[in-house]
Amino acid sequence: MAVRVVVFDVGETLVDETNMWTRVAQAGGVTPFTLMAGLGATIALGRHHDDVWGLLGIEHPAGTWTMDDWYPDALPCIERLRAAGYRVCASGNTPSFVERDLRAHLDSVGSSESWGVHKPDPAFFARVADLAGVEPAKIAYVGDRVDNDVGPAIAAGMIGVHIRRGPWGHLQQPPAEAVRIASLDELPEALP
Repeated sequence: MAVRVVVFDVGETLVDETNMWTRVAQAGGVTPFTLMAGLGATIALGRHHDDVWGLLGIEHPAGTWTMDDWYPDALPCIERLRAAGYRVCASGNTPSFVERDLRAHLDSVGSSESWGVHKPDPAFFARVADLAGVEPAKIAYVGDRVDNDVGPAIAAGMIGVHIRRGPWGHLQQPPAEAVRIASLDELPEALP
């Protein structure tokens, strides 16, 4: 069955989170290197990334999410997908205000905060299917994380597309049935 809708995760898929994590390290009173090492530990231990604060023994600082750092391949990919006739959406584990910035570039958007459910919960992917407006088999969900994005999308009956960037994208190995890309430049041609 052909893919008709492409749904993107946001962080480390469309948006480079390096500056966001640097700001949150500063807000937490640790160096970016220390925070990044802690995040690596959460990945290795298979724990939620918010567990980093407990591992480091500090309070969880206030959010510092912004949409200022789009990956250079993100918007051109969205344009190419639209030109090829795909409906293009996004939803990730993000604050709801991120939806405003995404709406300028995408057909439909959602967020874990708006929906009241977070990845990898199957209910999140049911909401993705509602957002896409087609049956799951016609949806490609693109993300950097195997545990939050690719695996749950496949379990929901979608095509899971793993982009190898960001720490999770490099450290987690996608299942054999996942479509694998290193850049969003590759995505339009990689879709089944």
